[in-house]
Amino acid sequence: MDIVRTPPKKTRRNLMIGGGVLALILITLWTLTLDPASQSIERSAVLIDSVRKGDVVRDVRGPGTLVPEHIRWITAQASARVERLASESGKNVGAGELLLELSNPDLQIQTMQAEQQVRQAQIELLNLKTTLRSQLLSQQGIVATTHTQYVSATQEAKAADSLAKRQLISTFEVANRRASAEEYSTRLRIEQERLKLMEQAIDSQIATQGSQVVQLRAIADNQQARLRSLQVRAPDAGVLQDLTLQLGQWVPEGTTLAKVVQPGKLKAVLRIPESQAKDVVIGQKASIDTRNGFVAGHVSRKDPSAQSGSVTVDVVLDGALPAGAVPDLSVDGTIVIEKLNNVLYSGRPAFSAGSGDVSLFKVVDGGKAAVRVPVELGRSSVNVIEIRRGLEVGDKIIVSDMSQYANVARVRIK
Repeated sequence: MDIVRTPPKKTRRNLMIGGGVLALILITLWTLTLDPASQSIERSAVLIDSVRKGDVVRDVRGPGTLVPEHIRWITAQASARVERLASESGKNVGAGELLLELSNPDLQIQTMQAEQQVRQAQIELLNLKTTLRSQLLSQQGIVATTHTQYVSATQEAKAADSLAKRQLISTFEVANRRASAEEYSTRLRIEQERLKLMEQAIDSQIATQGSQVVQLRAIADNQQARLRSLQVRAPDAGVLQDLTLQLGQWVPEGTTLAKVVQPGKLKAVLRIPESQAKDVVIGQKASIDTRNGFVAGHVSRKDPSAQSGSVTVDVVLDGALPAGAVPDLSVDGTIVIEKLNNVLYSGRPAFSAGSGDVSLFKVVDGGKAAVRVPVELGRSSVNVIEIRRGLEVGDKIIVSDMSQYANVARVRIK
């Protein structure tokens, strides 16, 4: 017969699961009630600085390079082919010295065509002057003839009037002579106005054709200049750089051929972080580290905008350059912003971006612990920062990065 089996009871198993959950909850609650000071940090892992009082020099620092103050870029004024290299990069060249020769047959043809157009325009100007002068003389002759005819007609009309009083001439004849005198008076006035208009038109027509000659002459001169530019010469004395062309190479118009620099006149171009560049102004003193000595200088220019997180600042060098200072040499520059007298300061915290209210870890208990305290920071420099409120002289603070303890009010220092 079948035997009914009773399933085993799960009471013991359920008790074990419930006990585990309860234990986990108790452990979690116990962890939350722990003193934050139980979190510790190695002393060797932090940088501690003390609060001091005194004079501080504010400065900003940035990397940069030495560049020539005077650079003359040489560009191709016309597309051409390299025919001969008369110099090479690194040589000292004088003003007007031949550097290379280019060729472009099409440019020569264009130059000759431009000169031909100028000569044609000059011939047309000469012909125009001759034609207009001839027309003017003809019109002056017409005016003179008409004036003679007018005088004759007027005298005949007066004579007719005198004869009519004596009844020696008919009334019809008197009327004809008077009408003839009026006709020649009108014709004389018209021919005189025509002469005046021709005199005025002559100047404007000659001026128009003359301006055409001037324009074509300017075009021809420009073509001549482009043709002469195929003989590439140094615009200034200096050191020739970046001449990398090869014989037979085709050079498009506007291509940079080379540059001439004066290596004895260098300036430093620094890249100052945009967060620090706001206080940089023209005229401030600077010091340039060339890795082979320091050179004094002053700020001569500052870019109005930032690029890639930095602002470009030019520093003119006032002192003599050390040996080995050449263009494109990497340097470090320090610009003096101002001097702060009798202020509280300390080393600049690693995470501080500038002035304002922050919280810092102040070392207590004889260096065994550090607690978070509110501090107001002021003006900053490369390595130090002004402390306006929250700390006293002699206090020690952690200036290394403590961002991983952002939610901790106290840490132990081991």
